[in-house]
Amino acid sequence: MIPEDLRYTAEHEWVAGDGSGPVRVGITHFAQDALGDIVFVQLPDEGTVVQAGDSLGEIESTKSVSEIYAPISGTVVARNATLADEPEIINGEPYAAGWLVEITPDDPASVAALLDAAAYRALTES
Repeated sequence: MIPEDLRYTAEHEWVAGDGSGPVRVGITHFAQDALGDIVFVQLPDEGTVVQAGDSLGEIESTKSVSEIYAPISGTVVARNATLADEPEIINGEPYAAGWLVEITPDDPASVAALLDAAAYRALTES
């Protein structure tokens, strides 16, 4: 459940895209599984400038409330509006319909600096 074509953070976010344009961000299967049934998602508005490592929003599950962290610095250019009414999509499709936001990176190279699938797999198996 760790797609090879994505980049990852140690905080269990994934990034799709090479940074040459907007990248799509979500949480991993590992993260949604640990959270349990997701019941609410708070996401930043389009146009919000984010810094890598800063809070991007929150995900509330039946177990807890967890921060979502920006994997890269940039500007939010889209958010998944479907999650307002159907946050549970993240549980079923964390790498597809359950994406969270799209960010235009300040530095395209910052995407390549994230963990690759092998490194993320090693992190989750340790």
